[in-house]
Amino acid sequence: MAAGERTAPVALVTGSSSGIGAAVARRLAEARFRIVVNSVRSVEDGEKLAASLPDAVYLRADVSVEAEAGQLVADAVEHFGRLDLLVNSAGRTRTIPHTDLAAATPEVWREILALNVIGTWQTTVAAMPHLMASGSGAVVNISSIAGSRPAGSSVPYAVSKAAIEHMTRLLAAAVGPRVRVNAVAPGLVETPWIRDSPFFAPIAQKVRESTPLRRVGLPEDVAEAVLGLAGAAYTTGQVLLVDGGAHLI
Repeated sequence: MAAGERTAPVALVTGSSSGIGAAVARRLAEARFRIVVNSVRSVEDGEKLAASLPDAVYLRADVSVEAEAGQLVADAVEHFGRLDLLVNSAGRTRTIPHTDLAAATPEVWREILALNVIGTWQTTVAAMPHLMASGSGAVVNISSIAGSRPAGSSVPYAVSKAAIEHMTRLLAAAVGPRVRVNAVAPGLVETPWIRDSPFFAPIAQKVRESTPLRRVGLPEDVAEAVLGLAGAAYTTGQVLLVDGGAHLI
């Protein structure tokens, strides 16, 4: 490995075997980051993605489990020798109408919050000493337009994203100036899991008809925003909407 390759920045992208996370991993690799691909279920997809990138490794871990989140970070640093960027993309949801209060059981809440909120927190805490040592460390969290509007696939999911956005601001204030913390909040993005959802088609049609950019988002749109925030040296504590202008309607 050449000296320049050894000093190239390292990005850990959680939940990156498919969808937005995979697009983020690919875009960062194009920008000469060395990549840690992660998932808990789609192991084969994650391994294939890592193998397709110039300098990447796949590490399986469930970041909702504290010990596994910590080990993921430790293994990433052991493999590459450093960590410069953490992208918290791992998340889950359930499709539950907001009016169906009974269906949003405590078990559903615990499942969603455990990964989306607590998983984001404990992975960030584990990564923070390494990000501080980087000299230009950054965190980019993946939120959703549902974090600031009464929208989203379920109430627990929307609440989890609101929590991530406030966590972003609180962390930015706590760890600056050594580490920057920002978030990207996508609108409707066509990913494999959402494409088959019963609510996708009608919402997609509304987006195409009424938003200023007249199209549904792509994972690559979010990835470009993540890359921008990763390099935005004077930006922290921000939540960047990537929604084609849906917030304007």
